Amino acid sequence: MNTYRFLIDYFNDSPTIIQATWIVIGLFSILILGLILYLKYLRGHLRKKESITVAYEQEYEAALITYLYAGNDEEEISSEQQAIIDLLKNGAKEPFKRKILIAVLLKLKNEISGEVAESIQNLYYQTELVDYALSRLSHKKWYVIAKGIRELKQFQIKEAYNPVIIHLNHPRPEVRKEMQLYMVNLFYFEGLTFLDLLETPLSEWDQIQLLEILQKLENQNISNITSWLQSSNDSVIIFALKLAKIYNQLEAKNEIIQLLHHINKKVRLEAIDVLSYLNVLEAKEILKTDLQKRSQEEQIAVFKMIENLYENDDESFIMKYIYDDLFEIKIIALKILKRINREKFCSLKRESSDDSFLRIVNFIENN
Repeated sequence: MNTYRFLIDYFNDSPTIIQATWIVIGLFSILILGLILYLKYLRGHLRKKESITVAYEQEYEAALITYLYAGNDEEEISSEQQAIIDLLKNGAKEPFKRKILIAVLLKLKNEISGEVAESIQNLYYQTELVDYALSRLSHKKWYVIAKGIRELKQFQIKEAYNPVIIHLNHPRPEVRKEMQLYMVNLFYFEGLTFLDLLETPLSEWDQIQLLEILQKLENQNISNITSWLQSSNDSVIIFALKLAKIYNQLEAKNEIIQLLHHINKKVRLEAIDVLSYLNVLEAKEILKTDLQKRSQEEQIAVFKMIENLYENDDESFIMKYIYDDLFEIKIIALKILKRINREKFCSLKRESSDDSFLRIVNFIENN
């Protein structure tokens, strides 16, 4: 009692700043104690949830293995298999169990192939899990839609084409990405038809992912890219140009040449690069006629094209640029001249008195 009274008197007699400090210390002590108790509860809850998850995983794995080997030649679905289907269908009604069941199905599907993998996919239908995934596509929350499309892709549900492609121009890029991956993973080059209706930008990362999937395909029968080269969506045009380069679409050269005059500089640069790669000589001649009207990036790209497609007739054109203000153009022009007419290239050392220019000439001559 005396100790308690002493502490009260000490607090009351202390300056205001000391009182405030003790109050803050007390509040922080209570807060820290509360956090410790909450973390202890949370850790226990997570451990309990983890143990329950593991238990259900083991139960579902055992049930699935039994299902796969319980069939017979007399019945399409044996009575034992039907019992397992009913068990899993009943468990799928609870979101927590449904999430575990889908994870187990995907795990098995990725580890096996052939008829067994097909049985897993059939089970996805029979347990009505496909209906839950399809219902997500009409959800108000974007991330629920994205998860639904991803799940349909993972289980290769081609019948979901129509409800998936509805999200073609969804405001969230995450949803659009999942839609695009669904289309290409399940329908390959034919799945790229979504480009005909795409109004939103196709990001650089999305393009990389789509190209990576396409290049892994054994069937390389690419669709006609002409309509995409004429798209009003600049990102679609750029993606089509990448396809033209990767799959050597020389038959689309006329449409690509038209893009040399596109309003978007990035499109023009990509078109120059593709035409150079495809060795389209007529494009070089077109670019030589209006070179001065183009941006510096385009001028450099044009000279890289000429370096790749040079002919002896290019000499007079090249000579106009061996003293160009742009260092990159000057270097390429001198390299081309050296290949076309070495004698004239060597004569530059006698005709010029510019030390910096002569150093460049000497460097190119020795390399």
